[in-house]
Amino acid sequence: MTPHAKDRTLELHNVSRSFGATVALDDVSLTIASGEIICLVGQSGCGKSTLLRMIAGVDVVDGGRILLNGGEVSSPSRFVEPEDRKIGFVFQDYALFPHLSVEQNILFGLKRRPKQEALARMADVIAHIGIEHLKGRYPHMLSGGEQQRVALARALAPQPDILLMDEPFSNLDRGLREKVRDETLSLLKGLGTTVIMVTHDPEEALSAGDRVVLMKSGRIVQAGSGYDLHDRPVSPYAAEFFCAFNKVPGIYRNGYVETTIGRFAQTLDVDEGSPATLYIRPQGISVAGDAGDISGRVDSRIFLGEVEQLAVAVDGLEQPLQVRTMCRLEPGTQRVGLTVLPGSWLAFPAA
Repeated sequence: MTPHAKDRTLELHNVSRSFGATVALDDVSLTIASGEIICLVGQSGCGKSTLLRMIAGVDVVDGGRILLNGGEVSSPSRFVEPEDRKIGFVFQDYALFPHLSVEQNILFGLKRRPKQEALARMADVIAHIGIEHLKGRYPHMLSGGEQQRVALARALAPQPDILLMDEPFSNLDRGLREKVRDETLSLLKGLGTTVIMVTHDPEEALSAGDRVVLMKSGRIVQAGSGYDLHDRPVSPYAAEFFCAFNKVPGIYRNGYVETTIGRFAQTLDVDEGSPATLYIRPQGISVAGDAGDISGRVDSRIFLGEVEQLAVAVDGLEQPLQVRTMCRLEPGTQRVGLTVLPGSWLAFPAA
């Protein structure tokens, strides 16, 4: 959904950027509403961090325009300095000054304010984020999660209109990462902060943002809710970025993709008889004992904790079907039945 004009905090219009012969951003347009949390995601080198730097004013545009709260801040003919954009930035490595205490790190972004006002604002943000017990410490005395909170406090202290976060949780251990991420995003939601967060983690992107923006080769491939991108991907790249699929070749006829394992209803904008590829989610295949629509043999299994992933060889398929199930089946010669559950497949024209 496109935000109404009065709600727009950030607008990108046909933004482009190249470094020599390398195109980093190619005609990128995006509108972000006040208070929205956006996750930029994509493979390394897709343009995520370049886009963040251009919004922050650390880099310039070659073409197009960037507007903040309706005012142009970047174009080939205009450039507003980073310190005049009211944008906060949390870096991947947090970039805390090692020779400054937590209090001094937070005060660093408040140098333009009168001393008493700066001190009051520092105390307020420290209280909001809950790091009063850390204020006299130095960065080397802090854990990774504590450094992340201090970096967040420093970025929020000047009361930015937008907060940019570049892989802010990637340096944390998995268990701590999820806890700190949930606490951070809950805090930012409560404050009504507009956030643009870069991540390379598909699960983090789907769960953390109001909208997910998937990029590839400097372009936006798809933007929408996490459910939109996971359930209704517009391309094979978008589908495979968020889920591992079984890919089964087939032929498109009369609104169906016909394969060696059955006919699957799917509307494609291709000619009758064109080759197509069926994409089936591993968790969308149920094991039905010796019944089921598809007969196969368990070649191998991988224990994943809550589920097992089975590799099931099926006559007529070059690659075994990957099946995620609660059933614990031993590999062997015994045949098993499989059924593809409704709604668990997609199809695209063959590449």
